[in-house]
Amino acid sequence: MTPEELNAARDRTVPDVAAGGLRVLFCGINPSLTTAATGHHFAHPGNRFWPVLHRSGFTPRRLLPSEQSELLPLGLGITNVVARATARADEVDAEEFRAGGVALTERVERLAPAWLAVVGITAYRTAFGEPRARIGRQERTIGGARVWALPNPSGLNAHWTIETMAEEYARLRKAASEAA
Repeated sequence: MTPEELNAARDRTVPDVAAGGLRVLFCGINPSLTTAATGHHFAHPGNRFWPVLHRSGFTPRRLLPSEQSELLPLGLGITNVVARATARADEVDAEEFRAGGVALTERVERLAPAWLAVVGITAYRTAFGEPRARIGRQERTIGGARVWALPNPSGLNAHWTIETMAEEYARLRKAASEAA
């Protein structure tokens, strides 16, 4: 993909992979330029979402971003806190995150997933005014869904390895399976 193609994707939105009654709706921070250019969530080559999703047991094999529609029969979906694509998450300010939290709440009320899994603790804290939130199950519900904050799978998140992220995602999978 050329720099021009990526730059042309700035501020685009990417349709959700979602349906009513999902087991888990994964919620990214906002689309990357690669995601916006391809139309596939978590498409940046350095993003570890797809391998982590498989290693944690959510998918029977490692899916490619282009196979994102295969999540729906598994009861899984993808959305974002903020819809517009940027080169970096730090291009989204607190006001936009809070507005995204309101829009996400409305989306979750409409779709009624059992769990909302926000992949990025800082995005979750800002969007929902929970400055002390930690990775893991949250006390609150959003739009009727139970909430789990997960580590951001971006390759820039060096604090978490694929293995440690997969362990945390597997904790959510287990909780979602027990509640089903």
